[in-house]
Amino acid sequence: MHPTIPHDLESSDHDAPELSRPDFPTVPASLTTLLTRRSAGPRHLALPAPNDAHLTVMALAALRAPDHGALTPYRFTVVESDSVDLLADLFGEAARAEGASSEAAAIETERARRAPLTIAVISNLSVERPIPAHEQWMAVGGAITNFLNAAHALGFAGKMLSGRKVLSPCLARTFCKEGEYLVGWIVLGTLNSGWTPPKARHPHSILSKWPCSQRPGAQDRA
Repeated sequence: MHPTIPHDLESSDHDAPELSRPDFPTVPASLTTLLTRRSAGPRHLALPAPNDAHLTVMALAALRAPDHGALTPYRFTVVESDSVDLLADLFGEAARAEGASSEAAAIETERARRAPLTIAVISNLSVERPIPAHEQWMAVGGAITNFLNAAHALGFAGKMLSGRKVLSPCLARTFCKEGEYLVGWIVLGTLNSGWTPPKARHPHSILSKWPCSQRPGAQDRA
């Protein structure tokens, strides 16, 4: 039985006949869900947003991400609906501290109100355990990925946002404890009708085998 391949990998822009070869494994429904996930920003999101039960499932998925040493170097803080105006004020304050004009600061203020639901992502890397920092950052990224994949599986859409605001002292004081870093925000909601999926990238762009004849320096050693 042939796998179900997402339609955006079947177009002429992604000529890959091996995807339909007889020995290719059957793709289960759970994997098809992953293959259809795309990021969508705030302007493409509408209500309803995930509720507390949905968020609990997303957090459970985040905790299943690879995490060397089981350090859990991350946490998620949900911005409650009655605190969105406070977040908007902080966005504006951060922009003004960077020298933004009144108009630019007003735009930043409005950004905080666009998403149906905003979740701050905070990292808390351990310095007491002999786990390299880059491995802990990988765990943070894996948790974010699983969180977003779970949101998609539950029927929602969203993406991860960051920018210079994550370095703002006023935002750091609000969301972070000592030794923590504000990574950014996950925005979530229901996909609206104006969203168009981006062009898919082919797996051959990231998948290779080693050794290969085209590796750097191969001709010099021939």
